[in-house]
Amino acid sequence: METKTFEITLKDLSFEEIGQIIDGHWQISLSKEVIAAVQKCRDYLDQKTKTHPEPIYGVTTGFGSLCNVSISEAQLSQLQKNLMMSHACGLGEPVPQEVVKLMLLMKIKSLSYGNSGVQVVTIQRLVDFFNNDVLPVVYQQGSLGASGDLAPLAHMCLPLIGLGEVWVDGEKRPASEMLAKHGWQPVELASKEGLALLNGTQFMSAFAVHNVMKAQHLSKMADLIGALSLEAFDGRIEPFYPEIQEVRRHQGQVDTAAAFRKYLEGSEMIKRHKTHVQDPYSFRCIPQVHGASKDAIEYVSRITFEEINAVTDNPTVFPEKDLVISAGNFHGQPLALTQDFLSIAVAELGNISERRTYQLIAGKRELPSFLVKKPGLNSGFMIPQYAAASIVSQSKQLCCPASVDSIESSQGQEDHVSMGANAATKAYRVMDNTERVLAIELFNAAQAFEFRRPVKTSPILEEFLAAYRKEVAFVEDDSVMYPLIQKSVDFVRNWKI
Repeated sequence: METKTFEITLKDLSFEEIGQIIDGHWQISLSKEVIAAVQKCRDYLDQKTKTHPEPIYGVTTGFGSLCNVSISEAQLSQLQKNLMMSHACGLGEPVPQEVVKLMLLMKIKSLSYGNSGVQVVTIQRLVDFFNNDVLPVVYQQGSLGASGDLAPLAHMCLPLIGLGEVWVDGEKRPASEMLAKHGWQPVELASKEGLALLNGTQFMSAFAVHNVMKAQHLSKMADLIGALSLEAFDGRIEPFYPEIQEVRRHQGQVDTAAAFRKYLEGSEMIKRHKTHVQDPYSFRCIPQVHGASKDAIEYVSRITFEEINAVTDNPTVFPEKDLVISAGNFHGQPLALTQDFLSIAVAELGNISERRTYQLIAGKRELPSFLVKKPGLNSGFMIPQYAAASIVSQSKQLCCPASVDSIESSQGQEDHVSMGANAATKAYRVMDNTERVLAIELFNAAQAFEFRRPVKTSPILEEFLAAYRKEVAFVEDDSVMYPLIQKSVDFVRNWKI
């Protein structure tokens, strides 16, 4: 199969394009305008260091609270190498490889604008890593999310100079081996390059991109699965009427109700005469709850889009204006706040999902207790709900905001930090948790609807059910549940909607 290539330009990179690149296993290349912009900035910086008598932070000085220590021209390359080595202090679990690949892409994009002072060879080597799946081993703990993601980005960039480790076929290997295998020489870092590579929000933003894209998918799946649960519970359609949404006007609520009407169109079940006048909130308030999460996800996606198309290292170089400015674009507050917000929004999709699961197993509306024909002899679907409740509780704990905290560092020079890295990694766990909770709801909803036969649901939901039944069969009697739940998780993750 022919490998496709996406050209990195000075234009914004969209979520759709990122999805194409990552899901399609595309390679990337640098456009001529990017190469020209990067080279122009590097040439300017080289000239500046020769002619400017005053110290330039991060270029001819130390870093952080050592900003007043001047470095001689002969030591500038060693300064950058020392920075890379000393800052690689990551701990904890390795960053998932799909997120590492996003980190590479995010760093390449941020450096491509020609405001960071890197060499073309440096950014090109990051492109080589991306295209050849040379994925550095990065760790999840260590970033304060303020002076950039220093520790994780140090681990990501160590292989540029032949140090650190990379993933090869799922195993860790010394980066030096991979450089030799591909015939690559270690990059000789020029002035400011170490800081350009280590400053920036690419650890946070890579997690944020992954989280936003997953949240968008989970939001759609929550509607689809929720519609099947509504059918299985013999719920009412009236709360989804457009008139209800129009008098409140929140766009997410409007869109959720419209999705439910689409999914339920042509259903025999929804048209059946109902003896009950209203449903519990977990069904009746789906437009309001799912809709609020949709609006939150939309807001977070907008902020994340701006971040991934930004220059976030320091100092920032403006060759046309003869300016090298030390400021704070590396501060992760926009991502910290929004990743906390995203955690709450997606956790709520799981929270209300678990409540629908609970209603389905409660022996109501002519459904058998725990959704088995012989409850008592069989425990049926009793414990999947326990598991969902446990996961929902954990997500609530993870939703305690990281962004409200700050711990002083670097001898007081960095006296306010965002903790955005912790917000982003917590949000990553919430995405996975909600995916599992929705999978358990689907497991229950599919089982429950079989007790409504021979009545049919809508064509859309019948197709969805048929596809699911190819992976997970109806449960007649007690069996080992966890493989079925895992198949449900895989189904929710991979269903194209």
